[in-house]
Amino acid sequence: MTKYELAVVVSAKLEDDERAKVVDKAKALIERFGGQITNVDEWGKKRLAYEIQKMKEGFYYFIQFEAETSAPAEIESRIRIMDGVIRYLCVKQNEK
Repeated sequence: MTKYELAVVVSAKLEDDERAKVVDKAKALIERFGGQITNVDEWGKKRLAYEIQKMKEGFYYFIQFEAETSAPAEIESRIRIMDGVIRYLCVKQNEK
């Protein structure tokens, strides 16, 4: 199992319960492809570096998980089309 981190920026236009559903859906995707979530870090509402879809702010979430090497590609392909997600990035974490 390899350690990964999934960064997700969720639209600030969504209500709290809708935003929670988007994050839960992302967590469910990780588990669906055999990943084990180790930590979820919520940074809250932050200003974006540049305007995306006429939005200047977004909610940042960082989900650390362990999974097989094939899982991140599957997870990214599904997060790409999720409503409410304006940016995402899945990276492999360095082994310490």
